[in-house]
Amino acid sequence: MNDFMEMVVTPDDPSLATPFATEMLRQMRAVDSYGTWDNAGDHEILDPFVMTKERKREVPVIGDPDELVLARVKAWYNALSASIEAETGLMAVPMVNLTHEGFGRAIIAVGRLIVVDRNLRDVHRFGFKSLDAMCEEATKIVAKAVALIEEHRDVAKL
Repeated sequence: MNDFMEMVVTPDDPSLATPFATEMLRQMRAVDSYGTWDNAGDHEILDPFVMTKERKREVPVIGDPDELVLARVKAWYNALSASIEAETGLMAVPMVNLTHEGFGRAIIAVGRLIVVDRNLRDVHRFGFKSLDAMCEEATKIVAKAVALIEEHRDVAKL
């Protein structure tokens, strides 16, 4: 479940109650085809998304992402897409293209409009300083995407 020894997200973390954390949980549970996280608490599922300074030290500077890290990256962009879709009523589609070394690109398209475009590097170190920081980052990205869609709604509807 958790790649790290000590949990940093607690069951009473207020960020767990945010709409984005709820969507992240939905996405992570969706990719759990073997039921690995069926008995896990929400905090245990989202804990690997937190990359504290101590945790970063444990991860080598150069390395290839494993399947769990790739699943987290895809869940992040799926959750962003679902959040954008919920706010705009238009289908948002994430596309993540990564090399085996953890470099690549992620975009989210709404119609023919690209609303999120991120270059990815060092994906094996993917994470956020805290669960709160993850939710704040998502809120910013979704707000920018929604503003772009509203500004170019005709392209987003194509």
